[in-house]
Amino acid sequence: MNKKAVILYVWLLLVIPETVLAQWDLPSILPPELYGNILINRVSTSAGLKAVTFSHWSHRTKYTCRVCHLELEFNMLLNSTPVTEEQNKSGKYCGACHNEKVAFGHTEEHCHKCHNGNISYGIEGFTKLDYFPPAPYGNKIDWVEAMKSGLIKPKGHLNAADESPIKFEKELMLEAAWAMIPPAVFSHEAHTKWLDCSNCHPDIFNIKKKTTKHFAMDYLLEGGFCGVCHVSVAFPLNDCKRCHPAMKR
Repeated sequence: MNKKAVILYVWLLLVIPETVLAQWDLPSILPPELYGNILINRVSTSAGLKAVTFSHWSHRTKYTCRVCHLELEFNMLLNSTPVTEEQNKSGKYCGACHNEKVAFGHTEEHCHKCHNGNISYGIEGFTKLDYFPPAPYGNKIDWVEAMKSGLIKPKGHLNAADESPIKFEKELMLEAAWAMIPPAVFSHEAHTKWLDCSNCHPDIFNIKKKTTKHFAMDYLLEGGFCGVCHVSVAFPLNDCKRCHPAMKR
């Protein structure tokens, strides 16, 4: 390969990925302490109450995602889980922990801690995580590394402290549909530390490789497939190199 061809090839490697990325509407970059915070408002305001604020980062230090999104049966889609105060008080949903034993309970003096309608509620506690391993986007915390290094030891089961996470270490190489975009690498090991297989299979992804239809970046950015988590809770899709490690950006 002559010198001009080498220069052209390097230019293509640098410029084409940037051109492709420019066509997508990547998630807005929120302040780290607000990333993953949500307002649960299925029936609150219609009942004359303020929406419930929920911080993923504050709960993530104590529990893995599977506890809420499998054992406690919270849907991934915001405001789609039919939670009621009566159910909470009977020990379901939030009430599994917020029972005055594990965490504050559902009594009048604590109402404002949830029903405050303020997505910034409690962000002062985020400074306690300043020493966590950094990441460039989202909460700007590498949560997988925080767990791996022992900084946090989130429970993976509510009632079985000695249960170990599923061990499945297979990596998948997912070829990109666009020329000059290197493959995405999917780590089952990293995901099974936080999630149960049933969180992804079969509702979001088929189990057999390469049989999931319409698996493309456009759908991810709309909240499909990986975008169920990697738009507003897990590190956002702005962090291209986390999925496509061979990318220059």
